[in-house]
Amino acid sequence: MRIPELIGAFVRRLLHVPYYLITTIIILFNELAKLKSMGLRNIYKRRVKVFTLAFFIYMDYKTLQQIEKLTKRSKRDSLWEKAHERNAKRVLKLIVKLEGLWVKMGQYLSTRADVLPEVYIRLLKQLQDSLPPRSLEEVCETIEKQLGQTMENLFANFVRVPLATASIAQVHRATLLEGQEVVVKVQHKGIKTIILEDLKNAKSIVDWIAWAEPQYDFNPMIDEWCREAPKELDFNHEAENTRKVSRNLGCKSEGLDRRPENVEVLIPEVVQSTEKVLILEYMDGVRLNDSRALEELDIDKQKLVEEITRAYAHQIYVDGFFNGDPHPGNFLVSREPPHHPILLDFGLTKLLSSSVKHALAKMFLAAAEGDHVALLSAFSEMGLKLRLDMPEQAMEVTNVFFRATTPATEALENMKSLAEQRTKNMKLIQEKMNLNKKQVKRFNPIDAFPGDIVIFSRVLNLLRGLSSSMNVRISYLSIMRPFAESVLKSDMIHGPASNPTWVYDSPVHSDVEAKLRHFLIELGNADRILGIQVCAYKDGQVIIDTAAGVLGKYDPRPVQPDSLFPVFSVTKGVTAGMVHWLVDKGKLRLDENVVNIWPEFGINGKDQIKVNHILNHTAGLHNALAGIAEEDPMLLCDWDECLKRIAIVAPETEPGREQLYHYLSYGWLCGGIIEHASGKRFQDVLEEAFVRPLNVEGEFYIGIPPGVESRLATLTLDTNDLSRLAPKPDTSRSSSSISTTLPSSFTFEMIAALIPLSNTLNVRRAILPAANGHFSARAVARFYAAMVDGGIVPPRHSSSSLPPLGSHPHHPTFSSKKTSVNKKDGSKKDLNGSISPKSDLYIRIPETDDTSEEVDTKIFTHPKTKLHNAFLGSGDYKDLVFPNGKFGLGFRKFQTTNGSIFGFGHSGIGGSIGYCDINNRFAITVTLNKLSFGALTGEIIRFVCSELNLPVPQDYAGSREFIHKPVIN
Repeated sequence: MRIPELIGAFVRRLLHVPYYLITTIIILFNELAKLKSMGLRNIYKRRVKVFTLAFFIYMDYKTLQQIEKLTKRSKRDSLWEKAHERNAKRVLKLIVKLEGLWVKMGQYLSTRADVLPEVYIRLLKQLQDSLPPRSLEEVCETIEKQLGQTMENLFANFVRVPLATASIAQVHRATLLEGQEVVVKVQHKGIKTIILEDLKNAKSIVDWIAWAEPQYDFNPMIDEWCREAPKELDFNHEAENTRKVSRNLGCKSEGLDRRPENVEVLIPEVVQSTEKVLILEYMDGVRLNDSRALEELDIDKQKLVEEITRAYAHQIYVDGFFNGDPHPGNFLVSREPPHHPILLDFGLTKLLSSSVKHALAKMFLAAAEGDHVALLSAFSEMGLKLRLDMPEQAMEVTNVFFRATTPATEALENMKSLAEQRTKNMKLIQEKMNLNKKQVKRFNPIDAFPGDIVIFSRVLNLLRGLSSSMNVRISYLSIMRPFAESVLKSDMIHGPASNPTWVYDSPVHSDVEAKLRHFLIELGNADRILGIQVCAYKDGQVIIDTAAGVLGKYDPRPVQPDSLFPVFSVTKGVTAGMVHWLVDKGKLRLDENVVNIWPEFGINGKDQIKVNHILNHTAGLHNALAGIAEEDPMLLCDWDECLKRIAIVAPETEPGREQLYHYLSYGWLCGGIIEHASGKRFQDVLEEAFVRPLNVEGEFYIGIPPGVESRLATLTLDTNDLSRLAPKPDTSRSSSSISTTLPSSFTFEMIAALIPLSNTLNVRRAILPAANGHFSARAVARFYAAMVDGGIVPPRHSSSSLPPLGSHPHHPTFSSKKTSVNKKDGSKKDLNGSISPKSDLYIRIPETDDTSEEVDTKIFTHPKTKLHNAFLGSGDYKDLVFPNGKFGLGFRKFQTTNGSIFGFGHSGIGGSIGYCDINNRFAITVTLNKLSFGALTGEIIRFVCSELNLPVPQDYAGSREFIHKPVIN
């Protein structure tokens, strides 16, 4: 293409640039015209130069974007390299000329080898300590004026050539009259006025960028910098900061305090300070950017940067007081072995409040654990607000923030992949928010960015740049984690001995509850409990409703009666109840072939599988979908995909031949039956069958909706308990423990892998009817209290139990997915493919203060005895279950040590349990968030039952065998 044609094409394209860019140009020229009319006084010359350069660089790159489209692909890289070269030179030239705050900005950019092109890094490195020096006369004049003495009366020797010259000051080596070797830091004359003006200019530029490109709104960053940067202009402030950081890190000028909790760094001792002069002890070291000296001293750069990172982790998470300017010019390495880092320049520091320090530690650990709930809680605590509900993207961004560093050669490729991922994320936001292209370009997902974490973010970015420029790899998660954990462990009050409110302040319903609370305190003091709820009914009345402990290992909020605990396989009992509810309503039969209800299910030899086989764990599908976690764990969250896969899988054994626990497949087998028999969504059936009649709104979820995250407890995996309780390979199949009937695909390693995954919000929001119940203990206890009475709903909880059961606003905003259903009730699919029921299933039962007018609600129409026989697989239903099996039709049979069956229910792998005693009209639920495999639960069950003189389930009777063979349901 000839030059005229190229220019013509460019002009035509330029006419189509976004409207905001043209407006920006007009505003800039208006601003420049205003400044010219004022005579371009010195203080405004800087602003004109800064705005002019910003405008020309912006236009240079915008122009290049257009030219690139008209250029051969092979020549594009060369175009960009030349653009980077000329613009980097422009930036360096102006910064050197202006000095002041722009040097600080250049120093920051010079460390970002993980972000900027190499030419920027190479040129801007000169700003770290190699600026043109101020005259010796100016330096001596400032010293004598500040210290009130002549140079001869202060120093035996003063080296004329500075060691370094930076943005605010320059440093000279000197010898005091008494012979001590020192360095003298002297502030540049007039720099205060320049810095304050530069801050205004920087603020104007950021405002301009935020207006032109709203997704790049850096106002919170510049606002925080405007607050903190002026503090650097008072060297008395810097002197006190230096002393404080040195004390915090346990540093001594003549050596190191070797206590294990401290880090191995050195900090110079403060000798004397005034507002503009700072005298420090001299420490002989080499600069980090002196590669030749580092090689000659054989310094391990990896170990060096790791120790610097540890020092900052200590400052941030342990002390809550840290240096906010870790660029290479502010570090030395001692020449003498073992070559410790020397930390310099504490003018820009940040003091964090205790709450923000905890929130930052919580955010870090949430990223390490993949815990969406803790992450969103940390965001809330630090004041970070998002405009939309996309926790997976929040976790993704946080993981990027704390990602391991890479050498500069790899960093740019990483940035490209991150940019591509950001583009994908913005497309998801566009779909979720229903934005057009122009709107999504101007959409900022952050609603509020707290100033307290701006300097923290800057430090992490500077450390990342330092690692890249030193060509080393640093794992933030492994290095910083112990420090983040230490602050939470030391300040979080887990145990009742030091926390008088460890047991939640709620009414005591009975003497046995009062005794139980004392017992729980004993267990808590022994560090057996993290968080717990216990609720029990006797003869239709609440006798226990106790909550204690905290919501998670890194979440110090107290457990309340309405907290939601992940209960794993306790969920199966509720799911089984839904199947029986549909049987009671005439929607299906227990002995009916599943293929009659769910036609797609009949392939690959499953045409003879009946509903009772699935409820009784004898369908031969115990290993179905076992490999899904290895293939892609997130497939577990795709309800339609899992239903599709469960429908085509082949059984391993003949139906009814062998009882092997369907630990994972059970949920989708029952879920598919429930949806196809009812013609409704799984959650709709749960709502209609149990949530509304039991008045447990907001505390009875299988797959949580958005809006309840603040009440979620987080399960903690105790790896020591895991290894201690793992069953041995030669475990006898004749044992009474259900662990002996687990399928071959189940392993304890699988538990270790899946439990952390289950804490993620993605999984918690998924429909997993085998293992994803999020219940309060009082909601599950109410469920079993109704079951023990044949479906009669017990009276409501006392209004003195706060918050009242069923008082939470319900959030029926579950994900809409297409579900193939047999629409027996005439319901229709909406535009998203989800089922629209005839009536609003989410209308809550109105509350009333006059409980005397309540009419008994009965969930089931069948008589109590018939229901219990169906649940247990006894009486008329005995031919539908495996002889002498541990399960009836969906429920675990509970029996005494002499073998007599007295009740039914279900336990879960985390130690939670819910069951009822038919003979004594007793129902109890225990929810835990510290993995215990049932040992702790057994002690609580034994305690309560002994106080009430009730039978104890055989698995919880306290035998020595139980200790080695945990109940895994």
